[in-house]
Amino acid sequence: MRIFALTLIAILGWLQYTLWLGKNGIAEFNAVSDEIQVQQQVNASLQNRNNEMFAEIDDLRQGLDAIEERARHELGLVKEGETFYRLIGEEIH
Repeated sequence: MRIFALTLIAILGWLQYTLWLGKNGIAEFNAVSDEIQVQQQVNASLQNRNNEMFAEIDDLRQGLDAIEERARHELGLVKEGETFYRLIGEEIH
């Protein structure tokens, strides 16, 4: 009976070891869960960036106002009939 009890304790110890520290055990599960949370946060920020880009693309495809604003801001273009004034401050020495 003593050998049977020792065998059962050894099997229980081996099962506990594989459960906690073995391949696909609880320790590995926790590590993978943490990695998944980090990746989900990265994916969410990338999804937000993509949504902003798609909104800008839609504006560019549909609205001339967005194109005009971008041309004025980035390229410094002026409409026909408008006068562009550039104010330059004097440097104080």
